[in-house]
Amino acid sequence: MAKKAIVLLADGFEDVEAVTPIDYLQRAGIEVTTVSISETPNVTSKWGGIKVTAATTLAQIAKQGTSGYDAIILPGGMPGTANLAASKETGALVKEMAASGKLICAICAAPALVLGSLGLLEGKNFTCYPNMEEKVTNAGNTGCKWSGDRVVTDGNFITSRGAGTAGEFAVAIIEKLLDKAAAQKIAEAVLL
Repeated sequence: MAKKAIVLLADGFEDVEAVTPIDYLQRAGIEVTTVSISETPNVTSKWGGIKVTAATTLAQIAKQGTSGYDAIILPGGMPGTANLAASKETGALVKEMAASGKLICAICAAPALVLGSLGLLEGKNFTCYPNMEEKVTNAGNTGCKWSGDRVVTDGNFITSRGAGTAGEFAVAIIEKLLDKAAAQKIAEAVLL
């Protein structure tokens, strides 16, 4: 059975941090479901103002449940990350998936503003956009350790620094969901 991942999209998402994982995971044969956190499937990116029609909405995912999904991906970008963090439904979904041992992946500001604010980085090694790490400890996460590495994997959490690390982030997700050979194949195919 194919692995399945959710990519949450909020208005103002970072274009590269959303589209790169979607593209790379699909190339690896992972089924990706784009999910708008608003009432409609229509979402607009940060930089290009690219209009995206997500496959479904957060409300629909909440109704059907997440048992069929293996991973959730949270792109960064502002105000997209702030919109994710402000959504109680997003928080509930991420916490549910984390409690079920699903793969939790966040890039740029999302590790700090979403995972950190939910207390999910407690005792974890993580990375995020420069200077956002202070928000994690300010949110009361203890025992967590920030790293300047481009991508950090700790158990079922993968975090990354920003748009320039989106390819490595996506490859790390593929490796965790599939295996190292599948990840390497995609990295070579895209000349990463």
